[in-house]
Amino acid sequence: MIDPQARFVIMSDSENPDQMLDAIEHGASGYIPSSIHLDVAVKAIRLVRAGGVFIPASALLKSRTAADQVASRKEGERSLFTARQAEVVKALRRGQPNKLIAYELNMGECTVKVHIRNIMKKLNARNRTEVAFMTNGMFLPEGDSPR
Repeated sequence: MIDPQARFVIMSDSENPDQMLDAIEHGASGYIPSSIHLDVAVKAIRLVRAGGVFIPASALLKSRTAADQVASRKEGERSLFTARQAEVVKALRRGQPNKLIAYELNMGECTVKVHIRNIMKKLNARNRTEVAFMTNGMFLPEGDSPR
């Protein structure tokens, strides 16, 4: 039987930040990529033996940079549409027909059709379903708040 108080460190060729954080969440006290210099690895093991946790800062910076890139890409995608077009896209994603979209957004049905046509041009989509699919990651579901 393994002692629940036992501390362990994972050494790996992978420098994937998500894998590192998963290892820590599953009980590892350290994650040492093979690219780290031997002196640093020894000091990391000493840190873990003393009760600390080790993850290379470079991995966390990579993770943050990747998250920032995703956020800026999504923000860029959101700014692709005007505020009114964004409202129409949200209604399309809920599967609403033009008549209901027009009623809810207090606009004419022809105006809704124009917005949909412009949205489809911007996305190079062939139909409403493609618009809904292509915009799936751009908007938070109703009632959700950003983290």
